[in-house]
Amino acid sequence: MVLAAPLAPAAPASRAPAAAPASVGGVSAAEWTIRWWRWTRSFPDGLEPYLDRDGRRCAMGQDDDGPVWFLAGTDGRFDARRRCRVPAGKHLLVPVINMYFHGPRLGENAMSCAQVKRRAAVNNDYLVSAVVLLDGKPLARPERLISRCFDPQAERDDAGPDDRRGVVRAAADGYWLLLPPLAPGPHRLSVGANYGNPDDPDYGRMLQNFEYELQVGDPAI
Repeated sequence: MVLAAPLAPAAPASRAPAAAPASVGGVSAAEWTIRWWRWTRSFPDGLEPYLDRDGRRCAMGQDDDGPVWFLAGTDGRFDARRRCRVPAGKHLLVPVINMYFHGPRLGENAMSCAQVKRRAAVNNDYLVSAVVLLDGKPLARPERLISRCFDPQAERDDAGPDDRRGVVRAAADGYWLLLPPLAPGPHRLSVGANYGNPDDPDYGRMLQNFEYELQVGDPAI
């Protein structure tokens, strides 16, 4: 795979920017990341899209009628090379590198929204590298998107943004690209990114290294 090397300098600002929309379908980019996390958490343990090595689960759980198609990163423990067919006209949400955290909403160990968001943010001030290539050409540095608190087990928050329902509350924080629809035909998307936080033994050195061979315009499989 042709990807960014670990610990490479962050992508320079002089790169041609990706045409990243602020919203799609009336939904903000940050809100789409919530929908992405609900998508990944809708799968049984061990079958989450970010554990897929070859793309065979690319179309599972996608909203065929919606304007955005979700791609997946990894859990940081392996490199992935995936093949994926994407319907024409779909924006692509790409998780370059990101964090998610949830905690109990009720009880003696209940966590406030502010506490949950701090835990989700722990490594995102320590971004070392974030390089994305589309058909061999570098895209702009991904945007940091910070979610509101949300119920990860609900399809939507009818109670509003105060997160007053559900057993747990969650938050997401990280670097994403929301790409406009690609031209029909084959494309290659390569992602390399890593954190450099020495104080987090679990995810402080997380490395993302994955690649998609995309075929845009054919029925999704």
